[in-house]
Amino acid sequence: MESKKTLSDLTKEDWNTLFPVTLYDHNPEWKTIYEKEKEAILKALGDIVLKIEHFGSTSIPNIKAKPYIDIIIELDKKMLFDEGIIVKLGELDYTFFKVPEREGIDAYMSFGKGYNLEGENGQIFHIHMCPKDNVMWNQLNFRDYLIANPDRAKAYEKLKMELADKYVNDRGNYMLSKTDFIMETLDLATK
Repeated sequence: MESKKTLSDLTKEDWNTLFPVTLYDHNPEWKTIYEKEKEAILKALGDIVLKIEHFGSTSIPNIKAKPYIDIIIELDKKMLFDEGIIVKLGELDYTFFKVPEREGIDAYMSFGKGYNLEGENGQIFHIHMCPKDNVMWNQLNFRDYLIANPDRAKAYEKLKMELADKYVNDRGNYMLSKTDFIMETLDLATK
């Protein structure tokens, strides 16, 4: 009898087939969904969490997004990859993934929840957990700039729609193809 696959067992091709890039109109409930999940995370992890924020496209009003709630959590560097954190978030149905060091981004902890390998997905959450000196925290500058500059946010939405059509079954290229826009926006945000 073949054993059941878990998220950790999935190949890049599995991810692309099972979870195509699909954008939805902005849902104002995404903020409430984040707040409820934030409460559960804080209850589970307590003062391990130094800061917690909602980021990604679901945190930016009036633009289409994949309906995933992206959460970034600051923790002390000595807690990075702590087994106790992995266990506690596992109790909230999160699956742990180690994000390796790459292109100027230090390795960090990532967790996913809500993926269903047999069909309809639940609410999907992604947690990115790292110390405050990790470049991932620049995502908040990107979020804040787009919130403050709706025309730039709409340009981002337009790009995302074009890329979602082009890369519906290629999540990696969908994400990589947004890099120039994100870097340009972060440059604008620091001027």
